Amino acid sequence: MRRGPRIVAIDDLVVITAISHKTGNVLAWRSLDGGASWSDSADVNDEVRSAREGLHDLAAGPGGLLFCTWLDLRNGRTQVYGARSEDRGKTWEKNVHVYTSPSGTVCECCHPSVVTDQSGNVHVLWRNLIDGNRDMYVTTSEDGGQSFGRAEKLGVASWQLNACPMDGGDIAVDSDGELRTVWRHDRSIYSAELGLKQEKFLGRGEQPSIAATLDGCYISWVDRRGGDLRLMQPDSATPITVETKASDPVLAASFSGNGPIVLIWESKQDDVSSIRLAIVRE
Repeated sequence: MRRGPRIVAIDDLVVITAISHKTGNVLAWRSLDGGASWSDSADVNDEVRSAREGLHDLAAGPGGLLFCTWLDLRNGRTQVYGARSEDRGKTWEKNVHVYTSPSGTVCECCHPSVVTDQSGNVHVLWRNLIDGNRDMYVTTSEDGGQSFGRAEKLGVASWQLNACPMDGGDIAVDSDGELRTVWRHDRSIYSAELGLKQEKFLGRGEQPSIAATLDGCYISWVDRRGGDLRLMQPDSATPITVETKASDPVLAASFSGNGPIVLIWESKQDDVSSIRLAIVRE
């Protein structure tokens, strides 16, 4: 779950990353004309087959900065790595070690997430594995993704689990420059600010996504795969139900926080699957 390509767009620049099942490498393609034509693929990871787990994320920042992060297996255990591009996705710099768990591996099948802020800081979110606890952690780079600081646990509770929930959460930066996170703990969805602060219960469910606007954050999730799709809006403490029989929702917004908020998900009605879209804010 959550494998597949990622996309960012800045004016006429569009960059797509994806992980090859054949080679186990992260590849990037870019278009300079809004998607009318595309470049050949560029390598993102610099160690062959190290991204074969297939889970990654991509973010764009100010000045055309791009940062890609993924679960990496170059050392035999699952670590978090990344790479940045300063030439609008044409080439990617030497890979950066983002995090290694003291247990030797982070959670093996939960996707990482990345976001940049207006100052060019890069923030990476992942599910860790320490002493059997599969909790969410965040680390920040203050030099545009060249190096990362100390990892911080989110929330005060821990989830003891001898399995991977395949659910990595999501991260956004609000209009005040503060990090906002959302993730699954057991069968519930929580959000929290950075650091060991009390997490906020949002509802029962899984597969959360978050997008930030100048008006606040929108959060979506499903109560179960193939179940009800929930949407929490900035001025509401109660989620609304967008659709039933939904899976894998994703929210998207512009880097500036202006413009529409788009919600996309997979729907299954009478054994027919489709991809559906709703504009939840104009």
